[in-house]
Amino acid sequence: MEINKLKQRVIEEIDKNRDKIINLGRDIYSEPELGYEEVNTTKKVSKVFKELGCNVEENIAVTGCRARIGSSNGPRLAIMGELDCIRCYGHKDAKNGGKIHGCGHNIQVAGLIGSAIGLINSGALKELNANVDFMATPSEEFIEIEFREKLRKQGKIEFFGGKQELIKKGYFDDVDMAMMFHALDLGENTGQIGTVSNGFMGKRVKFIGRESHAGSAPENGVNALNAAMLAMNNIHAQRETFKEEDKVRVHYILTKGGDIVNVIPSEVVMECYVRARNIEAIVNTNKKVDRAIRAGALAVGATVEIVDIPGYLPILNYKELDNIYKNNLEELGYKGKIVETSDFTGSFDFGDLSQIMPTLHPMMGGISGSLHSSDYKIVNEDNAYLIPAKAMAMTAIDLLYNHNENMKDILKEFKAPMSKDEYLNYLRSIRKEKVYTE
Repeated sequence: MEINKLKQRVIEEIDKNRDKIINLGRDIYSEPELGYEEVNTTKKVSKVFKELGCNVEENIAVTGCRARIGSSNGPRLAIMGELDCIRCYGHKDAKNGGKIHGCGHNIQVAGLIGSAIGLINSGALKELNANVDFMATPSEEFIEIEFREKLRKQGKIEFFGGKQELIKKGYFDDVDMAMMFHALDLGENTGQIGTVSNGFMGKRVKFIGRESHAGSAPENGVNALNAAMLAMNNIHAQRETFKEEDKVRVHYILTKGGDIVNVIPSEVVMECYVRARNIEAIVNTNKKVDRAIRAGALAVGATVEIVDIPGYLPILNYKELDNIYKNNLEELGYKGKIVETSDFTGSFDFGDLSQIMPTLHPMMGGISGSLHSSDYKIVNEDNAYLIPAKAMAMTAIDLLYNHNENMKDILKEFKAPMSKDEYLNYLRSIRKEKVYTE
């Protein structure tokens, strides 16, 4: 079948299932679940895949699921969406514990399902004899560090990011290319291509002092909170040394600041991200942060325990895939509504995939407000859910058409920055536990 007719059949199938796709997005929004806890969300996604006649593998990385289509000798494409929510206590729709889909992952999942409906129900994948994995992936948000550390110690995970776990477990061993999209407030524009991002590493820091009565005998204590405050000020003093081109970001919270107000704090816990545009800058900045933390502890005679945790790698951009996606947005009628640069200083675990295979990660509109904030909201459900579903499905057809011709051409020129083994060795080299005392 001619390629444009095939695309039109897919578009018609997505339009026919408009209400089903949007209602799934709303349903997931109404029941947000945090990373590695997305039990009900996975069930909802798996149910739709099964209704489409797919064989579904569930709990692929604690939670998450995969529907696998095709068994030919050709390359395999993964189309993905993320399951987990964030915490934002100030959002009007936040559920128990501040849980809210304030990063648009419910939109991604609905878009993933929309693409699957279009490609499967239209017969396009059968027509193309294509190999496609539809993957709903867990735990993209790098939060709840203590909970994930508990899972790690139980042997349930090694890494905190869902895609990291899936790479380690071999779910991408026979996948050659991957794509997904992310929601962003684009104003009057529809889409944004050219996504690049920061990577980061995580840190969990424990300042250990000595308790004493804060009123009658403060001189007998060692104030762990003072050590933490000095450490934060020391980090601030490093900011002028960060190179502009490295786009360094260092930010932190205190998850424990003491026990009761009339006792000198003996234990203070900090969680921290060290972000930058490239691996070298992340590693170098982390050394500066460690010095700042150690100095804060040394100044008051406290002990400090520092745990470095592998975070995510920067997203790399592949223009050939961007151009295909852009052309499909234009075919859908959005010429002049596409921004062609997307410099993002946040981080995604999709960046890890971009280091080992060609990837596509456009940003799509339909929302307003900032991600992870109380003003985030969906303002146009068709733009949020349906346009990305159509554009991803159309892009898949372009890649898979004529015996995977475009996909093979891209793979022929591709040289992976890292092999899977090099990638895993890098992550494992980051994890360190260090103790400093005076």
